[in-house]
Amino acid sequence: MKKLYSNKRVIFSLVAPGLFMFTVAILAPILLSIYYSFTNYSGIGDYWFIGIENYTTLFHDSVFWGALKNSLFLAIGFICIQHPLAIFVAVKLDKLQGKAEGIFRCIYFIPNVISVAVIAYLWKFIYNPNFGLLQKILEFFGYKGTINPLGSGTAIWAVLVVLIWHGFGWGMLIYYTGVKNIDPILYEAAAIDGASGTSTFFRVTLPLMKPVIQVNVTMAIISALKQMETVYLLTDGGPGNETQFMASYLYKQAFSSYKYGYGNAISVIFILICLLANLILQKVFQEKEVQEV
Repeated sequence: MKKLYSNKRVIFSLVAPGLFMFTVAILAPILLSIYYSFTNYSGIGDYWFIGIENYTTLFHDSVFWGALKNSLFLAIGFICIQHPLAIFVAVKLDKLQGKAEGIFRCIYFIPNVISVAVIAYLWKFIYNPNFGLLQKILEFFGYKGTINPLGSGTAIWAVLVVLIWHGFGWGMLIYYTGVKNIDPILYEAAAIDGASGTSTFFRVTLPLMKPVIQVNVTMAIISALKQMETVYLLTDGGPGNETQFMASYLYKQAFSSYKYGYGNAISVIFILICLLANLILQKVFQEKEVQEV
C-alpha cells in the first residue's frame, strides 16, 4: 500500500479529478470574469477591450457604494444580532433532553427548508400596510396609523429582519454542532470548581467554539455580500436603491441593463472583498503563539 501511494501516477490520478473540477468550476469563471471586466461586452454581439474604464466608472458609481454599504450593514446585522442569538439558542438546546431537543431543533431550522420565493412573498403579505399581519397586530394594540416597513427609510431594516430570520437555522445548527463536540468533562470540572453558568459559557464554551465562530462569521460576511434572491423578490432593490446589495446590483447591471462587462467588474471587486474579509478574519482569530521565556 505504501508503495502504491508513493507512485506519482497514482497520486496524480487521485488529485487530477479535484484539480479539474476546481479549474472548470472556479478558476476558469474567475479568469473569464476578470477578462470581461476589461471589455464593453453586453452579453451578446461584438465587444471591445476598454481597459480600466469599467473600474473607473464603478469607482464613481454612487449606487454601487450604496449597495456595498448595505451589504456591510447586513453582515454586521448577521454578526451582531443573528449569531449571538444563534449561540444562545444552541447552548439552550444542548441542555434539553429527549424529544424536546430534536423538536425545537427542527422548528428553528424550518425557515431554511422553505423556498426563497415563498419566504419573500410571505413577508410581503406580513409587511403589507393594508391587510398585513404586522399592521393588524399594531391595530390590535391601539395603533391608528398605517405602517409600511418596505417604504422609504425603513425598507433596509425590514429586509434585515427577514434575512436574519431566514438564515437563523443554519447558524444555529453549526453552533449547536460545535457545542455538542465540547467534552462534557470540561463542564463537570467547571461545576466542581464552583463556576457559574455565565462563567462557564465565557471561559469554556466560547473559547472552545472559536474555530466554529470563525467559520460562521466568514460565511455570514460572504452571505451578506452575495445576497440576491430574497431581496430581488421582496423589494427588487427599492424603494429607489435603498435595499440594493452587491449581488443584486451585479445581476441588475449584467442581465437587466445588458452591461455584462460592467457586471463582471463588480464581480471582481466582490471576489477581492471576500478574500480581504477572509484574511482579516484569519488574523483576528489567529491563535497567539506562546513565547518561550
